Amino acid sequence: MLASDTSAPTPPPASARPSARRRWLIWAPVLALCLLAGAWLGLRYSSTGQQAQLAAGYIAHVTCSCRFVGGREMASCDTDREPGTEVVQVSEDSANRTITAKVPLLSRRTARFDPEYGCTLDAP
Repeated sequence: MLASDTSAPTPPPASARPSARRRWLIWAPVLALCLLAGAWLGLRYSSTGQQAQLAAGYIAHVTCSCRFVGGREMASCDTDREPGTEVVQVSEDSANRTITAKVPLLSRRTARFDPEYGCTLDAP
């Protein structure tokens, strides 16, 4: 056996291995996205998320009834809102006779007017 055969293998050149900084630049956005998704899911299915679903449904139904059953204007219907529901955003689709209420990033509920049955909430 020759002495040259017992030498340690040479490591690959530095250009062939990704540097620690480059690995960090690749994995940092993935980690941040996973953390944000986990936080959003945790908030959505917590009691806060359930309250947001409840508030959006309540406001959609009350505003639909005010607008299409009562025949009032949207500005007048805003006065019927309970305190603490200011975060719920309301939009109207006059052509389809629907009211959509949403809490940004957490919930969205739609109430539809039917002349026979009045306002009903769509399934969540």
